[in-house]
Amino acid sequence: MALTLPRNETAAKIDEDVVRRMYHRILIARGVEDLFAKWAKDGTFNGWWHPGRGQEGAAIGAMAALGPDDQIMWYHRGVNWPVGRGMDLELVLADLLGRVNGSTGGKGAGAPHWVDHKLGLIGSGGTLGTAHVIGGGLALAKQVLGKPGIVVAGFGDGTAARGTFHETLMQAVPWKLPLLYLVENNKWAVATAFADSSPTPTVAERASAYGIPGRTVDGQDAIAVYHAVAEAREYVAAGNGPMILETLTYRAGGHYFGDVGAYRPKDEFDDYRDPVEVLRSYVPAGDVAAIEAAAAAELQEAAQKALDGEIPGRDVIFKNLYAE
Repeated sequence: MALTLPRNETAAKIDEDVVRRMYHRILIARGVEDLFAKWAKDGTFNGWWHPGRGQEGAAIGAMAALGPDDQIMWYHRGVNWPVGRGMDLELVLADLLGRVNGSTGGKGAGAPHWVDHKLGLIGSGGTLGTAHVIGGGLALAKQVLGKPGIVVAGFGDGTAARGTFHETLMQAVPWKLPLLYLVENNKWAVATAFADSSPTPTVAERASAYGIPGRTVDGQDAIAVYHAVAEAREYVAAGNGPMILETLTYRAGGHYFGDVGAYRPKDEFDDYRDPVEVLRSYVPAGDVAAIEAAAAAELQEAAQKALDGEIPGRDVIFKNLYAE
């Protein structure tokens, strides 16, 4: 189905302050990638890390376009979603390190379920594909209770093959739930190429089977993603029901830290564009150095605070099981 969304004269415009903030956040996200690559090698970090390098533009652009009442079910790759949403960096890093000063109080360590309800960050489900059903439930709650905002279910191209993708759409579409399916298609489901496993060239075109709009956007360009998500959000928030927005991006590294990616063709990155460099081209030239210095300082300070946090005792596994 062709995508029909409301457009106006300001659709292609974006405030310079928003661009600056996005650039600051994408630098933080890339800095975390560098930091954890170093920490994994020197033994500071020994958790399970799924790098998000190369995919930063998709989440940074998307999170900047959402409203304060929107809720997000993110997924496991990198820190792009919580950083893009503006979550306190100490909480993000402390969760990854499994420290008690993280948002989950020590239950992180590699693939944490970051939570910040004030920012609409609900967390992450226990398995891939739960973003659809939990997101659908959150969207239903908004509709029933008359709450403002939409719900974003974030997932990768491999997860589009899960039954939850289709099952949730079967209910969300006739009920016209305020649910945005936001796909990061990085072309790989672990070591299986999307082209070798998908019956369609894109995930977005599957939307036609459900009678809803589907659209693809350049995921390496955070500004393009920003505009696409802003328009999609307007469509969903207006009561039209769900839609699928697919960001076409690249997973620059392996599925997990240590995966050398020998299964990838050598020419895969011949046309690769770094999302950090793409976003930098939109930033006023005179502001670049100051933003980069501020991001580096913020990352250094947050990293030290995270490292200074206490390691939880065994009793942490019994916390949050019952209402206190």
